[in-house]
Amino acid sequence: MKPENFLNKIIESKKAQVQKTKSLVPQKELQNLMDGPLPARRGFFAALLKPGPKGANIIAEIKRASPSKGLIRPDLDPAQIALQYSQGGAAALSVLTETQFFLAQENDLALARQAVSLPVLRKDFIVDEYQIWETAALGADAFLLIAAAISDDFLRQALDLGRRLKIDALVEVHDSHELERALAAGAGLVGINNRNLKTFETDLAVTEKLSLLLEPGVTAVCESGIKGIDDIRRIQQAGVFNFLVGESLMRAQNPGAALGELLGETP
Repeated sequence: MKPENFLNKIIESKKAQVQKTKSLVPQKELQNLMDGPLPARRGFFAALLKPGPKGANIIAEIKRASPSKGLIRPDLDPAQIALQYSQGGAAALSVLTETQFFLAQENDLALARQAVSLPVLRKDFIVDEYQIWETAALGADAFLLIAAAISDDFLRQALDLGRRLKIDALVEVHDSHELERALAAGAGLVGINNRNLKTFETDLAVTEKLSLLLEPGVTAVCESGIKGIDDIRRIQQAGVFNFLVGESLMRAQNPGAALGELLGETP
């Protein structure tokens, strides 16, 4: 797959997949599951409002593969990895649920969430209100919205629906224009992705630059490109203390121990 087609290909595929899923499980069925008292959520946003005991919060990611890197951890056991992350000091989990390009399996999120008490982000490519109802039915505590993949109207609608369903939203941006859009829509939790989804180039300076444009009361998460504690310390200097880390942990023999090292623990 050519890098410049990465996001467009996934979005096109996702829209078709959602339509197919809707025909099998109508949105009304998902909405009926949410009738009555809403299930308890674990407070994903709340876990990221202030630095953890080690000065940083790590959202540790669980994924088998990516379109750019291929298979990363083909023998993935979501529950086992979730436990390792919890023991390693993670503030929250991120679980890929995209099946075609990231090779997620149907129960990955449920297995990971059942194994620990950490809040869990559903990481997928959300392009339809249906997927937010689906996220609620899955039991996730938060969902990802990628500003580059959706319109301003849908961004606002998705944030509103998330609030109604008591599910937090992480709005991902890569440049100042996307950040402006996220803030205008009322995003309180913004993920700054250091990876350009068109070229796959990663530059930590993206977080350093965009963090200067954040409004008071908005919490940032640094995404992509974190390989070691020096990267953590560099971004902390910019005033950002939340980090979403995936590939470097997934490639480690012991992901929990690798996470501990990011938090400054001696191996």
